[in-house]
Amino acid sequence: MQKSNKPIAGYHLLMILSAVDGDFSPEEGVKIVEYLETEFPFHINLDNELHAIANLHPEDWKDHFEFHARCFLEDSTEEERENFVQFAKILIKADHFVSDDEHRFYKLLKNLWGLDSEKSRNEIGYTEPLL
Repeated sequence: MQKSNKPIAGYHLLMILSAVDGDFSPEEGVKIVEYLETEFPFHINLDNELHAIANLHPEDWKDHFEFHARCFLEDSTEEERENFVQFAKILIKADHFVSDDEHRFYKLLKNLWGLDSEKSRNEIGYTEPLL
């Protein structure tokens, strides 16, 4: 895979976060559009990026997510990563339900960027029961 710049890597991360629960909600779509408008003040064609994401099998999501998390890490400041994690939290809560997989990928992102904390699962409104 070819290295992505920070805005493209962020798009991949958000798209995977919004898809891992098997339900891409309209509320999540609105948040992704908000990200795109902020990161790309000019028109950009993301068809190739969307095609790459859409053709991933669920078993490939984690590797793809980790790759783009590393791309974002290389091109960002700690403050940008902290802001992105906060935005990711808003994204996964947008449909008022945080699934196991959304929580797992959110925590993975924080771990990869060294932003993990000891805060509880309730920090993001995690609603799945513990098994």
